[in-house]
Amino acid sequence: MTGWFGDPVLPGFRPDPSVCRVGADYYLVTSSFEWFPGLPVFHSRDLVNWRRLGSALDRPSQLDLDGCEPSRGLFAPTIRHHDGVFHLVCTLMDGPGHFVVTATDPAGPWSEPYWLDGAGFDPSLFFDDGPDGDGRAWFTAARVLDEAAGRTEIWMREYLPDERRLTGPEYVLWSGSRPDARWPEAPHLYRIGGSYLLLTAEGGTDVDHSVVAARAERVTGPYRGVPGNPVLAPSKGPVTCTGHADLVQTPDGDWRAVLLGVRPGSAIGRETFLSEVTWHDGRVGPEAGEYGIAEPAGHGT
Repeated sequence: MTGWFGDPVLPGFRPDPSVCRVGADYYLVTSSFEWFPGLPVFHSRDLVNWRRLGSALDRPSQLDLDGCEPSRGLFAPTIRHHDGVFHLVCTLMDGPGHFVVTATDPAGPWSEPYWLDGAGFDPSLFFDDGPDGDGRAWFTAARVLDEAAGRTEIWMREYLPDERRLTGPEYVLWSGSRPDARWPEAPHLYRIGGSYLLLTAEGGTDVDHSVVAARAERVTGPYRGVPGNPVLAPSKGPVTCTGHADLVQTPDGDWRAVLLGVRPGSAIGRETFLSEVTWHDGRVGPEAGEYGIAEPAGHGT
């Protein structure tokens, strides 16, 4: 990902964006940490202009955030839609851990939390609707192996959407684009062009923040990093700390990424930006050469 970043599409304190599309409508959610109501949900028709619908967590019976330390609480949600139901996964840090809430209307009401097994943070869901995916769904997350060294790994288990629980064996998918990679996190899985794409952040959320990609023929792996990683290098431009990207395909077949970034000198922290995505040679995977998340876009694009 290279080039100029315009204005954020969601200015202010809007970190860790996740997006999904249903028909012509886009829905987006961001982290909210210790603040309540939690997990704000937004709607757009063009990925640039967003309107807040409400919050996925808006009543005390869902979650008790009393006592959450600053910048703890609710970490890095992911929103997905499948068979008429929105599934939103998140992690309550310093609490029971991962959970999912569901709704048929993204404006709410959202369900009470269903708690999910497993350690870590930055959870995501992937519904494999491909011809040989058997309609199965998968839960991924990052977990810490060595905090001092920033070593983490990405793990996965099958998700049962009707029962809102995990099942079956655990798979370790990824531990970074190089042996000394720091903080591989924010995993998202996609099925593109008949193969599986794993997109993760790397380098931590400061100025070394980046995005890397890996590809596999099977959802369980093995995943191989693409040539030219990172696909979004640490930014030294007018917007820094860029990363934590989530992809979405437009009705016209183009691809876009939402991601976080920081405008240096700003006191409002991480904001949500929008970028174009380029698939070189129209193919996916290491044999296609480079991935590109390029020509980042701001307002008016």
